[in-house]
Amino acid sequence: MARKKSTPDFEQSLAELQALVERLENGELSLEDSLTTFEQGIRLSRECQTALQQAEQKVQILLEHDGELAEAPFSPDADA
Repeated sequence: MARKKSTPDFEQSLAELQALVERLENGELSLEDSLTTFEQGIRLSRECQTALQQAEQKVQILLEHDGELAEAPFSPDADA
């Protein structure tokens, strides 16, 4: 069964973030373009952080079930 993706996948977001960092480090952008690029980078950084936190929560759910690996329902909106 295919999973629905409401956000770009982690690897794609990380690659985009790395490209933005390279553009900023190059130093050839105007101030306005630099600010726009920085804003995009912050958004991507937050998306990546959220994806990592959700993966960590899922791993904890899998590992904390009576010491045995057992899959449990996971809601990305649930508080840790």
